[in-house]
Amino acid sequence: MSEGREDRYILEAREVDFSYYDGLVIKSVSLGLRKGDIVGLIGPNGSGKTTFLRILSGFLPPKSGSVYLSGRDLGQMSRRDIARLIAVVPQELEMLFSFSVWEMVMMGRTPHAPRLLGAGRRDREVVERVMERVGIQYLAQRPFQELSGGERQKVIVAMALAQEPDILLLDEPTVHLDINHQVEVLELLRRLNRESGLTVLATMHDLNLAALYFDNLVLLNEGEIVSHGTPEEVLQEVHIRRVFEASVEIQKHPTLGVPHMVILPPPR
Repeated sequence: MSEGREDRYILEAREVDFSYYDGLVIKSVSLGLRKGDIVGLIGPNGSGKTTFLRILSGFLPPKSGSVYLSGRDLGQMSRRDIARLIAVVPQELEMLFSFSVWEMVMMGRTPHAPRLLGAGRRDREVVERVMERVGIQYLAQRPFQELSGGERQKVIVAMALAQEPDILLLDEPTVHLDINHQVEVLELLRRLNRESGLTVLATMHDLNLAALYFDNLVLLNEGEIVSHGTPEEVLQEVHIRRVFEASVEIQKHPTLGVPHMVILPPPR
């Protein structure tokens, strides 16, 4: 291990492989995140994005290679210790029972709660602060199952933030949301990153939104990293043609100057 490597990366995958029954889906992938990074993980369906996110969160053990969290081998850490540092926002969260929004967010305090004891004053203070920060105080007593898609996503993010993590991992946080709710969620992530230094890694399907809201992108295809860098470095026509098998023209966003893709349909 090179000197200072543990200090440089807060979360790092080193030559990680993972396979299901039908073969390798993650192939010798290495990636490091520093504190305060905000990174979008992009790629076509089936490229391994969700699987890689689960490996980074400790839910899936790699077939080979290792993941390190603040210099510690993730495979040697308890779920409780991991959950104090990493919070995960899944694509969907199905609840078997009806919980209020307050109760949902309070569940995020589980990694910090003494066993067999209920929520304490600090837990309630954290939940109140998180709900205010996310802007969902007015939903506190509403049943989670009655919320709109955008409201649900904010509640799930608040639940993750109640863990007081250093790292937030999100799997397609804008999936199934109308454009206004997509923007609200991504603006929230950007603000959390800028104001508190929260490290954010999110899988993204919309490449133009990824370019707008993430400082760096990782392009994954068939379980391998094709490109990693700024949106300008990653979102190049050659990469899009190769990975997505689509013809595009890369333009600049009219106000922000980041790459903006225009799809070129086949000649008619």
